[in-house]
Amino acid sequence: MITIRPIQPIETFAVRQPVLRPGKPVESCIFPGDELPSTIHFGLFADNILAGVISVFEAENEIFEQQGQFQVRGMAVLGDYQKKGFGEKLMQQAEKHVAEKHGKLIWFNARENAVPFYTKTGYQITGSPFDIPGIGIHYIMYKYL
Repeated sequence: MITIRPIQPIETFAVRQPVLRPGKPVESCIFPGDELPSTIHFGLFADNILAGVISVFEAENEIFEQQGQFQVRGMAVLGDYQKKGFGEKLMQQAEKHVAEKHGKLIWFNARENAVPFYTKTGYQITGSPFDIPGIGIHYIMYKYL
């Protein structure tokens, strides 16, 4: 059985670290804004096991003129649970949350290897690739709701 529900920021680390920060200290999983009241973290549970996470921040990116911007960060699914549609379910939950908050745009920094996944779910690239030191090449992606 699959369920998605809000979780505490610290709970995201169990998935963020092995997927997004392998070999790095757990402190590298703390993102600015994680503890803000306006930020929400969702956990996807497969048979009561935390298999995936996503965080949604009220954050504007100056490259977009649109009001009502939200940023997705820390979207990750544990390796054993990938390729099962869980990432799509997490993105759908994020989009539902943003729509409920009357948001108009979701944007994020996507890892180069994740671009095909996000493109498949309706997101577009804007701008040129850039490097996040120690993490890798990223693209800004976005979707209007």
